Amino acid sequence: MIEAYDLVIRGGRLLVDGRLVEADVAALDGKIAAIGEVPRRYAEQGIDAKGLTVLPGCIDTQVHFREPGLEHKDDLESGTRAAVLGGITAVFEMPNTKPTTADAAALEDKLRRARGRTWCDHAFYAGATADNAEKLGELERLPGCCGVKIFMGASTGDLLVPDDATLARVLASGRRRVAVHAEDEFRMRERRHIAEQGGHPRFHPEWRDAESARLATERILRLARAAKRPVHVLHVTTADEVPMLRAAKDIASMEVTPQHLTLEAPDCYERIGTLAQMNPPIREARHRAGLWQAVADGTADIIGSDHAPHTREEKAKPYPQTPSGMPGVQTLLPVMLDHVAAGRLSLARLVEMVTANPVRLFGLKHKGRIAQGMDADFTLVDLAAKRTLRHADMATKSGWTPFDGMTVTGFPVMTVVRGQVVMREGELIGPPIGRPLEFDLG
Repeated sequence: MIEAYDLVIRGGRLLVDGRLVEADVAALDGKIAAIGEVPRRYAEQGIDAKGLTVLPGCIDTQVHFREPGLEHKDDLESGTRAAVLGGITAVFEMPNTKPTTADAAALEDKLRRARGRTWCDHAFYAGATADNAEKLGELERLPGCCGVKIFMGASTGDLLVPDDATLARVLASGRRRVAVHAEDEFRMRERRHIAEQGGHPRFHPEWRDAESARLATERILRLARAAKRPVHVLHVTTADEVPMLRAAKDIASMEVTPQHLTLEAPDCYERIGTLAQMNPPIREARHRAGLWQAVADGTADIIGSDHAPHTREEKAKPYPQTPSGMPGVQTLLPVMLDHVAAGRLSLARLVEMVTANPVRLFGLKHKGRIAQGMDADFTLVDLAAKRTLRHADMATKSGWTPFDGMTVTGFPVMTVVRGQVVMREGELIGPPIGRPLEFDLG
């Protein structure tokens, strides 16, 4: 018989399997131990969640925390600190660091660096290259690895697999779902003069145009089908890619980002300049509408932040010498909760895209649901709270957000990782307790 639980969250509305229910939830030894009415005598620690909504712990499946080699932009401690301040309980981190995460030693180095310094649970992608293509099947099965990442178009870092022959080699090695940055490198090389001659970030979506994205997605879907290998197309930006991905759900999944659902060209480039510069670019209203349709009809599977910070000094260089990317892990939930408040999507749909779908697509163990036996990860949100997002409140080392000055309705007020409160009302509660995520490798 249970004598006491480690944590009881009382009086909140729990999102359980897509439905809101009024219930308590209790944690013991890092797991969810009870859901329902929990007598007060059983609680070592009690949280009053009256007026709050208790979500399964939210997962951001695309972040760049820049360690090792680029720690002046961000690192594993500051990046995961930003994550839990934004209500995120687990992250998948990208391989384009220095050195790149392209072999077992580099993966182990990241896991070592993360010990005792990360505020949330984590896993790391292995980056695909022409040199390691045949070894990726082994790399993707190592502890702490969330899968393989392909860059079809050059972005921040040295990883690039632009040609079909090498892509086919990568897809032939291994079984897990492969994450893909789908921009056609050959077309973008031919069009770089547009950015150089234009000299303003408003030319970014013209240089890296919609056709560059469409071509790359068309190519990777064809290659994935030939290899019978599932792929996850990251940060989709065009209405033109959506019908292709909708027709390929048996082999492909789709990610969208808060910035592509919220910002719009050309306004964002005129208003905040290179702070709006990312790859693939923010595009005009037609494409944003296509992404929202994909969210509405289920074509889009996951919302990831593509948190990719650079310093204000780096962003102040003349375009196109400026690096592409923006912070986002801390603002993913506030921005998307604001869309929920505006009626653009339901809370259940948002939560599905940051909990159940990452679990289903990537084989995460113990995460993504409020159910007995699952990890006691919770994101508590106040759906009525109004907050203004500001540069000064960002925990990432870059210290800025493209959403500076935006007032949102709905905000994360508490983050619980495996039964331990790590953030409450904007304050961290330490020490950092992040652990490597576990996956079902079949």
